[in-house]
Amino acid sequence: MESFMQYAVYLIILVVLAVPLGAYIGRVMDGGKVILSPICGPCERLIYKILRIDSREEMSAKKYIMSAVIFNAIGFLVLFFMLLLQGLLPLNPEHIPGNSWHLAFNTAVSFMTNTNWQAYSGESVLSYFSQMMGLTVQNFVSAATGIAVLFAVIRGFVRVKQNGIGNFWADLTRSVVYILLPLAVVGSILISSQGAVQSLRPYDKAELLEPVALDENGEIIEGAHVDKETGAVTVDGIPVEASRIVTEQVIPLGPAASQISIKQLGTNGGGFFGLNSTHPFENPTIFSNLIEMLYLLLIPVALCFTFGRNVKDKRQGYAIFAAMFILLTAALAVCAVNEHNGTPQLAQDGAVAVDSTDGTAGGNMEGKETRFGIATSVTWAAWTTAASNGSVNSMHDSYTPVGGLVPMLLMQLGEVVFGGVGCGLYGMLAFAILAVFIAGLMVGRTPEYLGKKIEPFEMKMAVLCCLATPLVILAGSGIATLLPSTADSLNNTGAHGLSEVLYAYSSAGGNNGSAFAGFNANTPFINVSIGLVMLGARFIPMAAMLLVAGSMAKKKKVAATAGTLSTCNGLFVFLLIFVVLLVGALSFFPALALGPIAEYFQMAG
Repeated sequence: MESFMQYAVYLIILVVLAVPLGAYIGRVMDGGKVILSPICGPCERLIYKILRIDSREEMSAKKYIMSAVIFNAIGFLVLFFMLLLQGLLPLNPEHIPGNSWHLAFNTAVSFMTNTNWQAYSGESVLSYFSQMMGLTVQNFVSAATGIAVLFAVIRGFVRVKQNGIGNFWADLTRSVVYILLPLAVVGSILISSQGAVQSLRPYDKAELLEPVALDENGEIIEGAHVDKETGAVTVDGIPVEASRIVTEQVIPLGPAASQISIKQLGTNGGGFFGLNSTHPFENPTIFSNLIEMLYLLLIPVALCFTFGRNVKDKRQGYAIFAAMFILLTAALAVCAVNEHNGTPQLAQDGAVAVDSTDGTAGGNMEGKETRFGIATSVTWAAWTTAASNGSVNSMHDSYTPVGGLVPMLLMQLGEVVFGGVGCGLYGMLAFAILAVFIAGLMVGRTPEYLGKKIEPFEMKMAVLCCLATPLVILAGSGIATLLPSTADSLNNTGAHGLSEVLYAYSSAGGNNGSAFAGFNANTPFINVSIGLVMLGARFIPMAAMLLVAGSMAKKKKVAATAGTLSTCNGLFVFLLIFVVLLVGALSFFPALALGPIAEYFQMAG
């Protein structure tokens, strides 16, 4: 019951905060006055003046697409060369050299596409300059791109017989100045007050209480005894040759809090440190955990209510929200039940407690922080993979087979269960178009959505949007599994090894970025192939939905009749959930059957 209350409280707080934020975002993107206008307004106008932007210019769908693609391409190139040359750039107190070309490519694509997949540990591979001026900047603008595209799509449904769907540069600027930046500043202050580091000092060092012996490969020698006077290393009295003794611990620092806040808020997810939000310098306390966890889904949930407001029918927003919320709650419940129950192997015939009747945490605590427990870890896992965030406060590789299947499936659905800022909602709108088309076929009527007829062109683009993610994920992971080098990169073989590969490409294709953490992905082929998957999954649906918006904006409104399918009642919510599961889940069923499902039956047997 206590765990159930935790889950319920987290969900209630999230929705309560999202409702007023949704109204605020709607007013901002309409160009209306808000509480922050006296501060943000002058900044917005200064940006327009410096960049010579006419914020009143209306763009066609093709021009909007070109503006978004060119802007992101420039961002990719700047970040790519920054990572290659970081050894020559300032703010590098640890003198970290530049990245390899394939890692720089993968990282630049990752942050430009709002995926934040990381094939590295930030504290050992990236300088402060790269983290601040490269990754943090992309965390803002990649998230703002998703919000901008969403509002262009919304205008396409609202406008009648018009060619323009808004101005990309104005939408991008407002998203950053009025929405992302203020919330990120608040989040940074809150989590830094809890102990998240924010410093430009070089890394500190601390003396270890007990020296540690390492072998020639740098691995800790188990059971080693170190003679503090002579420095000799022995195991059971036998001297160990070619060993070395470590007496100091390096404590990484850096401007972490400012990046952590926007990585959560913008559904980016890339960790400042390799351990991401399990690291105590990123996520020190239960309060910082609550703030960061709420930031995972705050804007995606708020945008559902913004959608209803801006299409002048709040019931439409409620319907989309209900479909997403039901899917999220169901996923959370399945993951929670499996993690609280654990597995027979964890119980070890009763030798290990997997229930909480004796005062222990119970369940599957492997890979989870004891300071957070199962309920908070499971909530984070479901929320971060429902959103295209990917940050973690526990290791998904250590979840039970079905518990690990849930985050994987949430990504494979196309990140439409709230999803990333902007992109999750316009992805769900593609499924909504598909749902009304299927319903129209059933009753023999021309499908309509929000008063506009859905014709062949819109259907083709919606289907392209819905299928792009499954296609790039399955193609990428299928090719990867054929290569012997992929098997060499795995920590596990068999069904769990396949799950590690499938999770990696699902994470990339779902613009998520989380990992099972049992897969060494830093090889040329994997870096490049995952980068290409990220590009396809980001820009194909984006372009498709902008073309839908451009086509819909040119159409006239159709009067509702007795035969018009309602898109804001319970039947439509059910139909929308059904279509999401039909297209998303069934596309991956064969792969899931060979991975986590097979592993489940192996354990059960």
